[in-house]
Amino acid sequence: MTDKTPAKLADDAYEALRGLNHATLGWHQGHEDWQFPGDAYSVVGNLSQMAMVLPQALEQTEALVKELETGEHLRSDRNTLDTDLAATYEGLAEAKAAAQTLFEALNRVHSGLSPIAYKD
Repeated sequence: MTDKTPAKLADDAYEALRGLNHATLGWHQGHEDWQFPGDAYSVVGNLSQMAMVLPQALEQTEALVKELETGEHLRSDRNTLDTDLAATYEGLAEAKAAAQTLFEALNRVHSGLSPIAYKD
């Protein structure tokens, strides 16, 4: 178990993706960690795993909000709680579906990269 809060772990995931974007910026010979098809294969495979578990994180976020709603522990600063919750639940449903679509697309990419090799 970790001492980090869920919000901090989500921030760490964001920062890791920013780091990945920086590390994969451009391609050039001699960049030993980013020059072969296997490098792309590994990155896509790991991103696929991230996308695979993203719906669970969203479902657990939704469960927290629903539990707080059921316990009547929520209010809206705009006095529009029902509308705000509807937008929250709708957005979470869309995000879960999008994450599933992302996972499926990344799996297709991963499969496509699987037989590709570097040619001298």
